[in-house]
Amino acid sequence: MRVASPPAGATSLRSRVRTMLAAGVDLLFPPACATCGKGGNRICPSCAQLVTPVPDTICMQCGRVQATRRATCPQCQAAGPSPLHRVRAAALHTTPLREWIHLLKYEDRPDLAPDLARYLAAALALPDWDGVRQSIDAVVPVPLHAQRRRERGYNQSELLAAALCRRSGLALAPDLLERQKETRAQVGLGALERQANVAGAFAARPAAAGRHVLLIDDVYTTGATLRACAQALHEAGATQVSALTLALPDHHEAA
Repeated sequence: MRVASPPAGATSLRSRVRTMLAAGVDLLFPPACATCGKGGNRICPSCAQLVTPVPDTICMQCGRVQATRRATCPQCQAAGPSPLHRVRAAALHTTPLREWIHLLKYEDRPDLAPDLARYLAAALALPDWDGVRQSIDAVVPVPLHAQRRRERGYNQSELLAAALCRRSGLALAPDLLERQKETRAQVGLGALERQANVAGAFAARPAAAGRHVLLIDDVYTTGATLRACAQALHEAGATQVSALTLALPDHHEAA
């Protein structure tokens, strides 16, 4: 299903206003590190270095950590063709990144998004993205349902995507994709339950046609949400869909 476009620039205007307000607050109340409390930065340089990068031993298709680097992992082979060209994560979902994401999503800390987006920008600049990065036409955050967005006050994935675009020069297109069905939270659901939960939940706009879209989300667990988004974009005519997330569960979480 294709949906009509909202007023042009409405979402990007909200993002700019939020950034300006955050800058004003910083002048009155200098930030402190979300982990150690040291003044001057929301995430201080020392704590920023504690984030665990994703190792090189991944599946080149889904980006999940493997014992050795491989073109496709057994999970991808069993799942069959994917609507996603590739999936990558910037870091592992371990301390302190896990706590920062929780603050961003559930503790009203949208101010952390620009700092966290540095990890996305660093990941996108890796040689692994050479030849792919240059063909990206639009950066699209995984959308929240309107009701959940009203409750939270913002979409954390959109804030991450906007900050990434400011750093990388890529084009932000937050209105290409809409969550048309409110779904249960994915936390605590198994892989098949997650897939059923988001089936048919998204619709893409006609403007997606002919474009290579980069999806942005906070945490990549089973990939059910990303695949549902990619499927909707392909149905609207997108030629290719890649995905980049902030975090990927480690071996123990993914089990």
